[in-house]
Amino acid sequence: MSAVPARRRRAATVPLSIVAAAVLACTPLGVSAASADSGGDGERATAAAEGPTMSYVVNTRTGSGAIHLAEKAVKKAGGTVVMSYPQIGVVVAHSTNPQFAQEMRSVRGISSVGSTRTVPIRSAATTEVGKPTMVSAEQSAEAEAQATAGQEPKEPLQWDLPAIKADKAHAISTGSSKVNVAVIDTGVDDTHEDLKANFDRDSSVSCVGGAPDTSDGAWRPFPDSDGNYHGTHVAGTIAAPRNGTGVAGVAPGVKVSAIKVSEPGNSLFYSESVVCGFVWAAEHGADVTNNSYYVDPWLFNCPSDPDQKAIAEAVGRAAAYAQHKGVLNVAAAGNDYFDLAADELVDESSPDDSEAVSRTIDPSVCLDVPGQLPGVVTVSATGAKTGKSYFSNYGLGVIDVAAPGGDRRVAPDAPYEDGRILSTLPNNEYGYLQGTSMASPHAAGVAALLKSTHPWASPKVLQMMMKAQADPVACPELYDYNGDGKADAVCEGTKEYNGFYGHGLVDALDAVRR
Repeated sequence: MSAVPARRRRAATVPLSIVAAAVLACTPLGVSAASADSGGDGERATAAAEGPTMSYVVNTRTGSGAIHLAEKAVKKAGGTVVMSYPQIGVVVAHSTNPQFAQEMRSVRGISSVGSTRTVPIRSAATTEVGKPTMVSAEQSAEAEAQATAGQEPKEPLQWDLPAIKADKAHAISTGSSKVNVAVIDTGVDDTHEDLKANFDRDSSVSCVGGAPDTSDGAWRPFPDSDGNYHGTHVAGTIAAPRNGTGVAGVAPGVKVSAIKVSEPGNSLFYSESVVCGFVWAAEHGADVTNNSYYVDPWLFNCPSDPDQKAIAEAVGRAAAYAQHKGVLNVAAAGNDYFDLAADELVDESSPDDSEAVSRTIDPSVCLDVPGQLPGVVTVSATGAKTGKSYFSNYGLGVIDVAAPGGDRRVAPDAPYEDGRILSTLPNNEYGYLQGTSMASPHAAGVAALLKSTHPWASPKVLQMMMKAQADPVACPELYDYNGDGKADAVCEGTKEYNGFYGHGLVDALDAVRR
């Protein structure tokens, strides 16, 4: 992640047909596998065919009656119910029957069924991700010597805070402790000296596998996973408190909770876990979610493929449910240099849990979820000089706002400052990362400040406020990040709204002004 973080994000518009089924019923969180398997329904599951255990999402109508029928069908097709969400009409299931999805798609009332991965459970290849650059003792000492009254010891290394006027905002408000930002990610180290004061344990959970696990510490990162530091870094950017230790977050007075959704070992984010994460956030007090990832294994989910269609529908329903319950979802735009408004793109990274193939897709039809879902605030990344980060995706009509995400090619005008973003890492450490994964939590922090200032505001109103209060940034005459005299990306639009920065750079100071 020192160059480009593994979790890539983007967003645009999803066809209404994908989320039309998210007509929501306010019912308890879910039905457990135990309750789903109980009861004398007279049906006997088909004998399990020989095959590896695969994971599926089954999308049906909402409500307990429809879910019960879907559960019966799952068992009859040789599957096991892992978790049911009657609120959104989604069942998570496992099966060794190679024909499970095909059989389920023929069941009346089932809208879509899809395998959530291209490999059996627990057999995905390890992803290749960058590593953070640790802050050095020399940098820490120099920063502490430069820190002025009211600054955190490492705050002079945080060029990103003054870039969005967060330092000035904190003189007015640091945010309300009644506001909660759920970090849907790889988990958060809540024992960190610079996070524990603002961490909400009661709202934290592991959703890995599709069912919530509330055992103590389940929300913490898997220690042996690639990218296990990611969620902790994101959490610090949002809400590291002003406590005289380490760094400061964009909204240092709000609470953060952890919703762990990444697989152990490879840190892949599968749809069953993300569905659980959005539903959990909706029903456990989240005001904002930060989503610095895309749902694996497909960078884009094309409706022509039944598996990918089901993934987009299941996550779409869950995200819509969260919005219905008052949650603003914020997501990173992605780090693939893509113009997301282009007529077509070449995806060479999917599937990322097995052997990838090159495919040409239409990004207006093939969806990157959750970022391409309605109501999601999509965030591009900027460097220390406000220009678009070289890796950041962009696109007119896709990007909502921009925020600091770092750019190793553009260093700030101050000694010992890195062009990337400094934040918390597990085990009381601090380090630098760059990516739209780092931009999104800056925007989520500003959203939390807005919610603190306007507690009555709905997700739709908060999104409008974020766009209205962003500082417009004009397109450059020539975007040439490698200095060869040729355009490396083309920014379309006006100063007020364009493909690089959307409505502009988020503004924390405006967020706290009433």
